[in-house]
This record gives sequence, C-alpha cells and structure tokens, in this order.
Amino acid sequence: MTPELTALTLAALLQVFQIALMAVPANLELGQGKTLGPRDRDRLGGDLQDQVSRRTARLYRAMNNHFEGLILFTIACLAVTLAGKSSALTAGCAYAYLGARVLYIPAYAFGWVPWRSLIWSVGYITTALMLVAALL
Repeated sequence: MTPELTALTLAALLQVFQIALMAVPANLELGQGKTLGPRDRDRLGGDLQDQVSRRTARLYRAMNNHFEGLILFTIACLAVTLAGKSSALTAGCAYAYLGARVLYIPAYAFGWVPWRSLIWSVGYITTALMLVAALL
C-alpha cells in the first residue's frame, strides 16, 4: 500500500473515532428518545445539534467538516496512487493532512482561535498539492 493510501485509511479510522466522539456525549445529553427516532425537526422542536452542549455541537461540526475534507483527500490519494505519482512530497502531504485533522478536533472542540482555521488550512493546502502532483 502506498503511504498516501495508508494515510487515507488512517484518516477514515479517524472519522470513525470522530463519530463516536460526537455520538457518545450527544446520546448522553439528549437521551435515546431523541437519538433513536427519525429526528424530524418539527417533532423534536428543532435540530438536535441546537439541543446539545456547545462542545458536543462543535464536535458535530468538526466531524462534518472532516467528511467534507475527506472527499477531496480521498480523490487526491487515489489520483496520486493510480497515476503512479507517489513521492516523498505526496507522502509528506498525506501525513500532514492526517496530522492536521487530528489537531483539528481539539482545536474546534475547545475553540482555538485562529488556530482552528490555520490547522484546517494545512489540510486543505496539502490536499491541493497532492492533486497538482498527480497531474504533473
């Protein structure tokens, strides 16, 4: 497996962890009556994210942000691997993305300003570099 695919697999496992990191406190705060149902806003009195603590809501947003970032990162890893363009640069970018995503969780959960945005930028830029490298 290329380093990029290894980083991608670890990023997917990080997403699994993030789902649990958000779901456990959300279930404790809301109770199973709300979390096991169909979650219709009109029935629940609004969006569930609005009914949890600030930190749990931030964990929810961080989880969703990683889903968004993971889409481009997956494309970048596959493009680099399938094009046979794996290099020290692309491997470094892949692991920098992973490191940034790990740091992004506490940065978002604890409201680290401006660090959250700077950490996000590292993941975004390294993903873009991998996409460019796959084309060259």
